[in-house]
Amino acid sequence: MKKALAIDVGGTKIYNTIVDENGEIIGEIEKQSTPKTFDEIKNTFEDIITRYENEVDVIAFATCGAVNNSNDGILGSTGNIAKEYPLMDFKSLSKKPVFVENDANAAAWAEHVIGASKNMPYSIMITLGTGVGGGIILDNKLYKGKKGAAGEMHFKMRLDKHRKCTCGSFDCFESYASGTGLRLTAVEMSKNPNITTYDVIDGWKNNDRLMTAIFNRWQNDILAGLIGLANIFDPDVIVLSGSMAEFTDTDYLTDKVNQEIVTTPLKVVKAEAGNYSGMIGAALLALGISKVGDL
Repeated sequence: MKKALAIDVGGTKIYNTIVDENGEIIGEIEKQSTPKTFDEIKNTFEDIITRYENEVDVIAFATCGAVNNSNDGILGSTGNIAKEYPLMDFKSLSKKPVFVENDANAAAWAEHVIGASKNMPYSIMITLGTGVGGGIILDNKLYKGKKGAAGEMHFKMRLDKHRKCTCGSFDCFESYASGTGLRLTAVEMSKNPNITTYDVIDGWKNNDRLMTAIFNRWQNDILAGLIGLANIFDPDVIVLSGSMAEFTDTDYLTDKVNQEIVTTPLKVVKAEAGNYSGMIGAALLALGISKVGDL
């Protein structure tokens, strides 16, 4: 059975493990802080690969940042990692084949092959965390756009320059639907600049009226984005993943989306591929696993 050394690269943490062609994690999951400089990041990759490349058939990266359509490089700065990171020559890191994919795209692929959108040809996965990531599957293929940058969740929610987003623009879906967006909504509604997402979630769980109102507005901001995505892509399912997704009411979102869209009915569900879906998806892509029947 073929195996991949999977490496998940984020702005703060780097994970690695070995994944087989069934999407099973068969190695120890290792974690370390992401170094601050380009050279240190490269040295970290080389250390990981040197230790494991003789045990695997391919090296699979799931990384922050948009990845080109040849799956060997980063298209531009990711903002939360060393500014030279897009210059990384991934192919030179190993004597084995090296495959690179955006982390959200990779996670969407894991859901498509072994997770919540299995056997569904058309799906969208949205990762709700500090920011918002996305991956789009159309006709059982990962949709990447003309250069590889598709799936970025920075479409406009409002047009009045009300809230600045991390991308530098205003009123993007991410600036409302993310954990950061929840905090900003909480600050606006509570008039408390020190309020946190933990305060909101704890208050919501305890039926606090204000915290519940803040939570409901945040969830309805997510809903507005899902309606737009459903109308554009007409998917079978929208999968919600990430640390903030666990708090969403997918039955409510499914009902409301289907009341509003002009396309065909869909489901909104929570992810099932697990916390390491990025590594799993990158490995499956690198090993050429495109559907459940390939397993």
